Amino acid sequence: MYQSTDRYLLNSVNEYIKIKLAIADRVYPLTIAPEQEASLRVSAKKIEGVLKQLEKSYAVRDKQDVLAMCTLQFAAQLEKQSEHSNSSIEEVDNSKIQELIEMIDAHLQL
Repeated sequence: MYQSTDRYLLNSVNEYIKIKLAIADRVYPLTIAPEQEASLRVSAKKIEGVLKQLEKSYAVRDKQDVLAMCTLQFAAQLEKQSEHSNSSIEEVDNSKIQELIEMIDAHLQL
């Protein structure tokens, strides 16, 4: 029993890779699935870009302040996308409902 569990752990560990990402002058070692690497590297670059932009735009005393501002900016974007996505789903649902009503009406008139 322990051997199969040990094998599972070994296989799952072998499926991960180790990378290092630099954000706000700190290096973060991560153990991730290979398919996550590209998106994490792109995300780290985006964060670094926003941090540099915020540092140029505002008088910032501490990296923590810039990180908080960056986090707020990304959270606001995510919230906006979520709201847009929800309204799009409602529009699709409403149009589908209307389409079904019209089909039912058409069949009832036969």
